[in-house]
Amino acid sequence: MEDAPQSETAKREEEILAFWEEHHIFEKSLEKPSPKGEFTFYDGPPFATGTPHYGHIVASVMKDAVPRYKTMRGYHVPRVWGWDCHGLPIENIVEKELGFKHKKDIKAYGVEKFNERCRAQVLMYVDYWKKFIPRIGRFVDMEHAYHTMDHTFMESVWWVFKQVYDKGLVYEDYRSMHICPRCETTLSQQEVAEGYKDVKDIAVTVKFKVAPGQKIGNEFVADDKTFVLAWTTTPWTLPGNVALAVGKDVQYEAAKLPNGETYIFAFELAKKIEGIKEHMDSGREFSKNTWFFKGDDLVGLEYEPPFDYYKKDTELKDRKNGWKVYAADFVTTDTGTGIVHIAPAFGEDDMALGKEKELPFVQHVSYDGTMRPEVTDFAGREVKPRSDDDKVRLGTDIDIIKYLQEHGAFFSKENLVHSYPHCWRCDTPLLNYATTSWFVSVTKRKNQLLENAKKITWSPAHIKEGRFGKWLEGARDWSISRQRFWASAMPIWKDSAGNITVIGSVEELKCHTKTSGNTYLMMRHGESKGNVQRTFDSGNDPTNGLTEKGKTQVDTAAEQLKELGITKMYASPLPRTKETAERVANRLGITTDSIIYDERLREFNFGSLSDKSNPHADETFWEWKNAHGYLDHAPGGGESYFEVKNRFGSFLYELEYTLKNERILIVSHGGAFESAEVVLKGADVAAANNILNKIISSAKEAEVRKLDFIPLPHNRDYELDLHLPYIDQVQLVNEEGEPLTRVPDVLDTWFDSGSMPYAQKHYPFEDREQFEKTFPAQFIAEGVDQTRAWFYYLHVLGGALFDMPAFENVIVNGIVVSPEDGKKLSKSKKNYPDPMTVVEKYGADALRFYLLSSPVVAAENLAFSEEGVDDVAKKNLGRLSNVLSFYQLHADGTPAASTSTHLLDQWILARLSQLVAEVTEGYEHYALDRAARPIPAFIDDLSAWYVRRSRDRFKEDGAGKAAALATLRYVLRESAKVMAPALPFIAERIFQGVRSADDPESVHLASWPERSSSPLTRLVTQVTGDKDAALLTGMARVRALASEALMLRQKEGIKVRQPLAALAVPDALSAPLAAILADEVNVKRVETRAPALWLDTQRTDALVREGDIREFTRALAEARKTAGLSPQDTVHLVVEESARALLIDVSLSGVSILSFAATVAPPYTAPLSFGSVAFSFSRHAT
Repeated sequence: MEDAPQSETAKREEEILAFWEEHHIFEKSLEKPSPKGEFTFYDGPPFATGTPHYGHIVASVMKDAVPRYKTMRGYHVPRVWGWDCHGLPIENIVEKELGFKHKKDIKAYGVEKFNERCRAQVLMYVDYWKKFIPRIGRFVDMEHAYHTMDHTFMESVWWVFKQVYDKGLVYEDYRSMHICPRCETTLSQQEVAEGYKDVKDIAVTVKFKVAPGQKIGNEFVADDKTFVLAWTTTPWTLPGNVALAVGKDVQYEAAKLPNGETYIFAFELAKKIEGIKEHMDSGREFSKNTWFFKGDDLVGLEYEPPFDYYKKDTELKDRKNGWKVYAADFVTTDTGTGIVHIAPAFGEDDMALGKEKELPFVQHVSYDGTMRPEVTDFAGREVKPRSDDDKVRLGTDIDIIKYLQEHGAFFSKENLVHSYPHCWRCDTPLLNYATTSWFVSVTKRKNQLLENAKKITWSPAHIKEGRFGKWLEGARDWSISRQRFWASAMPIWKDSAGNITVIGSVEELKCHTKTSGNTYLMMRHGESKGNVQRTFDSGNDPTNGLTEKGKTQVDTAAEQLKELGITKMYASPLPRTKETAERVANRLGITTDSIIYDERLREFNFGSLSDKSNPHADETFWEWKNAHGYLDHAPGGGESYFEVKNRFGSFLYELEYTLKNERILIVSHGGAFESAEVVLKGADVAAANNILNKIISSAKEAEVRKLDFIPLPHNRDYELDLHLPYIDQVQLVNEEGEPLTRVPDVLDTWFDSGSMPYAQKHYPFEDREQFEKTFPAQFIAEGVDQTRAWFYYLHVLGGALFDMPAFENVIVNGIVVSPEDGKKLSKSKKNYPDPMTVVEKYGADALRFYLLSSPVVAAENLAFSEEGVDDVAKKNLGRLSNVLSFYQLHADGTPAASTSTHLLDQWILARLSQLVAEVTEGYEHYALDRAARPIPAFIDDLSAWYVRRSRDRFKEDGAGKAAALATLRYVLRESAKVMAPALPFIAERIFQGVRSADDPESVHLASWPERSSSPLTRLVTQVTGDKDAALLTGMARVRALASEALMLRQKEGIKVRQPLAALAVPDALSAPLAAILADEVNVKRVETRAPALWLDTQRTDALVREGDIREFTRALAEARKTAGLSPQDTVHLVVEESARALLIDVSLSGVSILSFAATVAPPYTAPLSFGSVAFSFSRHAT
């Protein structure tokens, strides 16, 4: 985390963060009563391959505000973080680190090593995220985060896949689809849609020579200079041409040009075709040597392709149907020549026509985007290389066109700019390419998905029928297979006949795993001398053999083993295990020479704890274990449990892969029993810890156990791992025992994402009942780009599995863009301020509120403005902080109350009630900007009106002060609750500043305030209806009238501290409201029901004197503040003699002695009507 200058606000926030952590406030918010039950929230996991940016922050703030609100409303809202771990984003980073350019580089490096590098890369920035996310005020459990690479998550993904497959929604097909030639993988519709951008390209019109002697229509016969013109924007596909397509009912023209060549093209396009339009005669068609016919007349016409690499292949399948003209419905006369060049391997329409007409299938480009060897003139050339240099990017197309020119097949070319798809990860131009892929049949369930979509509430609402609805209406079947490495392996296996087996769990995997037929029995040694003496012997004591009791134990166990037909024995080479093994062998009739002693079966190396003999030796070991951890820590000079477990795993798997149908007895130590349990389950660190806590030291002396061992796909630590290459290192068989081979692809990582609701909980393998009670989610939130991604895939899989939406309410945020150019924020371009710098400068609350109150939470783009964050900090949070300081300055322990009858108190309580209602309405409708926007206005009313108008009440003694303090304390406490979801830090600060012993420990443990029902006094108002509303309307009008009157003062150059006689207003104000207006404008009286607003600007001597007194009082107050005095401090005040007459009879607050002098040295002066008056003071000791 970058070091940035830290503001006082940021320091205070970090103090509050420390308070939350120390007192476990988030955890307590999950434990507190939740009378309204569960509120389910799904958190889309980010990649941890970089630091958080503003897009993450927007989403995080939204995901924090709603659960905080719902918690305060009485719901239980679990929030567990997750990490997105799989896919091209990670692979591309590792490829870049290793300098790899192609997929073959990964295979040469080794898939296992590559995937382990990916695993390590995934969590590179986790520590930064774990600091940043809490720092912006988000409550979420990051310590128990799920990872999409965990085998539990992947197992649930397999379950989802099998469920979808069993419903008949998964199929394999060979079709034309977009691939990335650099990544060498297929892409889904959504991934393709994400990567379109405008590029320069070359379109070429090609001459296809018609075989002479063929008759077209009734009159025209082709000669050896007759050509069909076809137009293409992908010249690189021309070597794969096998046919031309025309519109059956389109009118075509054959025109002979002055060069003696005749060209066939669509009549309607004659004036648009480069090379033809120039020969048009005065806007008329060609005057002579022209023939017209329908597309039907061209069907069957044979021609010579411009590239004959495949036509001369006499063994080419369906060769007889190639290089002819066919009719096709997709031919239009919108662009080109009205005749389409057909390459079935490189286009959806082309491939469909190829299948229909049984055209030869020519795929002259390899999966890596390079020309195949048989295309001799261009072999090895990349057809669409990635480059910012147009000459490089279009190099192959340019050379294709040169070839056409040199071989008489070129007619014309043109430059164009069009939208072309690029890889969403590596930015390589995509190819439309015929290949095999697996699909989820979205179209089969589209009507159901559309119906389910009607049940979802969107914020903003237009997304429902707009961006999401339209995408859903146009959805195509989902390509879910990828030809990559770091992802969930596709759980599809086939036998030699192509029959499919889909695995949906680890247990199913075990059922299909081919085993050696071995039976494994494990035996612990009998009681040894070391057991009696309670020493930890790693093998250093050659005398540590069996006791008499131990020998008896072994002999008894051996009798039980006789019936089991042991064929092989392995043992630890330590004396106590060796003696045990030999005694057993003798009783089983096995020669002791056949016992195999293996170092991997040795006892745990206790290191510095070895050979310690005392009554508390076990305690010594357990104390070490608890202090240091048994799994990956070792006592000095010893080994960790992982090392023990791994050597045992190595031993066990070696037996499984080298022996067949043996009955094996393994004689070892207690540690081997522990290791066996973990290895059998393929347990990872967390699972191993749970297992060990339950079984450690449970093996009795001379105990024999059968090991139900089935080899699992595992990594080098013998942990269950369903990734490549481990998944393919176990041999599966079908019910007949025939070997199965896995489909080598991996799953689209969006399948992981769409499975997240189930996989994060390891459903249906754990907590099944709890999950089913809380599905679907009541709330999710992400960026607008996820309408075609995560939201969509959640919806598809939720519909496929349960015929219901996966979520009920969703907030969609827009994109945060650069204020400089409106473009996406980019670290490389440095077009945005570092988020942590902004937080350290203005505080997280300011950033949160700036975002929550902006259009970005309503799916609109936001040009990020640091000035906007600064405005929030100063105008809102600064004012709020000042109000709290004001309260704390005057607080005397008066309890919070909402019963005051004072008009200002009643008004601020009514405003609080209004605030609660408006903010509640916003949150209830998931409109976060509507929930945030009432807050600044309330802060302004509280600070600039209520507190300012009530200042004198706080200074007086008695009931007036008590009512004001009680009301302000109540309002601060309740408004802190209202602000808590959006402004968690300052809300906590305020709450802690006013809370009583009866209040919860934290504002985030408080209940949401209900709309105030405090009684209003019997005020005389002219507004009928609700009294709160009448008071709010009246006070709002008072503020408006005051603003107009003050503008009149300003226009006349009269300071506000100068009292005036009267203000006339056209409104019928109540006496209390008129009194507030008079005080605000500083007039003696307010005349109501006047024809118009009018201010009496005449100043009498009495008014001038009163104004001077106010002016001096203000100057004195400012001077006291500058000197750092408190309201309780009294002073000896010395004033210039010229002010004697003015002040001699005036009681000045905080002045114990008043005296006058002919001259007084500044620093303090007061600008009075008769001139500037200097004064000084000193603190008066009491």
